[in-house]
Order: sequence, then C-alpha cells, then structure tokens
Amino acid sequence: MSEREHLPALLEETLSYLDIQRAGTYIDGTLGMAGHASEILKRNPKARLIGFDLDENSLLKAREYLRPYADRVELFHADFKYLPDLDIDLSTVRGILLDLGMSSYQLETQDRGFSHALEGPLDMRMDFRNKLTAAKILDKYSEPKLARVFRTYGELKQANQLARRIATLRRTQKIESTTQLRMIVEEVCHWIPQKGKIHPASKVFQALRIEVNQELEGLSEFLERTIRLILPKTRIAVISFHSLEDRIVKHTLARLAHPENGPGLIDILTKKPVTPGEDEISRTSRARSAKLRAAEKKPYGTQKTQ
Repeated sequence: MSEREHLPALLEETLSYLDIQRAGTYIDGTLGMAGHASEILKRNPKARLIGFDLDENSLLKAREYLRPYADRVELFHADFKYLPDLDIDLSTVRGILLDLGMSSYQLETQDRGFSHALEGPLDMRMDFRNKLTAAKILDKYSEPKLARVFRTYGELKQANQLARRIATLRRTQKIESTTQLRMIVEEVCHWIPQKGKIHPASKVFQALRIEVNQELEGLSEFLERTIRLILPKTRIAVISFHSLEDRIVKHTLARLAHPENGPGLIDILTKKPVTPGEDEISRTSRARSAKLRAAEKKPYGTQKTQ
C-alpha cells in the first residue's frame, strides 16, 4: 500500500457523526495523510478546515494532498492538545475530529522505527523537536520504570522480565534497532507464531511509542476543556486504536454527559463504540482495532451551570 492509499478508519461513520454537510469550520486534530480532512472538504464546498499534526513530514504531505482546497485550509505543526490555548475562533466550528491511530506512511517508513517488522533505528518520535527517543528510554530508564511503561502502556504480562533482560543487556551493548528489540522480546516472551495471536513486540513498541510521545498525557483534559469552549450543536468524534485511549475517551465523555449534579454538557451519540465492518477490515487489517465515539454539545439552558 502506498502512502497515499492509506485508508482512513471508519470514514463514512465518522463523517456521518460529524454531520459534515453543515457550513462552517471543521478541526482535524490529527491530520495524518488528510484522509478524513480531504473528504470533508471534497463533500462540502462550504466547509473550512483547521488541521493539526505533530509529525512535520506528515504535515508537509497533507498540505500537498489538500492543495486543491488551499483557500479553505489552515494547518498547524502542533499538538492538538494546545487548541484550547490558541487564538482560534471557535464560533464557526461545527465538528472536531481526533483519529488517534498511525498512518501507513509512518509505520512503513523504516527510519522512524515504529514497526517491529521493519529494520530501523529505535526512534518513534512523532515530533523531531522532541529529544526523547525509544532508544534513550531503553538506555536510561531504570528497570522498575521500564517495567511500568511496558505494563501500563503495553499491557504486557512479561513486563518485569523484559525490563530485567534489557537492564542486563544494556550493560554490554546498545539496544538501538527495531530488530534487536524484537528479538529480545521474542526471547523473553517465548514467542511462537500463531494465527490470530498478536506479536508481543507490537505491545512493547506501542508502549514505547506512547511514552516517547506522551500520547495519553492531557487527552482527558483536552476533551473537557474543548467541550466547554465549543458552541452548542458542535460535534466531536474520536477514533482510538487501543484500550487505554478508548477508556480515557469513554470515561471523559460519560463524566461530561452525566455529572454528579445537574444536567450534562453533551449528548453522547454513540451508546457503544462504532467498530469497522468485515468489508473494511478485509481492505485494511489495521482498522480492526478502531473504535469511534462521538458526542454533541448540548444547547444552552440544558447544561449544568459552568
């Protein structure tokens, strides 16, 4: 699959929940290869788009893909979590999208180190301005801290054993390549390939990527602050790809919809997360773990007093 053939997860479902036929501004907080964004602009000539991405390489490519709509697009090389602090007029915003997954372009670029299936340096940075890499984590973190990363962010059963093995090996060698790490994980986890079974290195690489980029940090706060700032009838849709993100999104939306006292700020549009059908999964297996949750800001007068 080429970089431009990257298929955005749950495309039709996401656009439907965002109700993109309305005139106004749509914010894509994780622009990626602009799959969702380009469809919004294509299908609605009255839509404007504000896009964010931490990955400068992805942002440059997205700018090219969105060139036909350049007069309706504003892009930021920044973390979407800064949105509430930026001087952006939210009065015309009709929908906000977060697709928290990774693009094929990122996964298939060897020198980024995101995939254990490709030989490359253990980098894993979304933003090259970030000084922390996966290799530095493996080299500098204490054994207990490494175990905590693998256990918390990778939900790896052998977190303690893997941290101990890495702490031992790094005394005599640098662990700097994806292949090195994959082989260590396979040894510690006694990996035997089985159909339908997730390679344990996938969990380890996920854990390191989350730690490098602090992906879960501030997600709940962002959702709460943004929902308080947007106008009534504005919709927000979040696509997550692992249980940790989905749990944060689920609990945050539930808390805002059903506070302990008084009416909530939002109506949840997805009582259960929306997941891909078999047709989509057959086209792109990476969509298998996608979960979409959506909500709409309630009209004034039905919300809890701020």
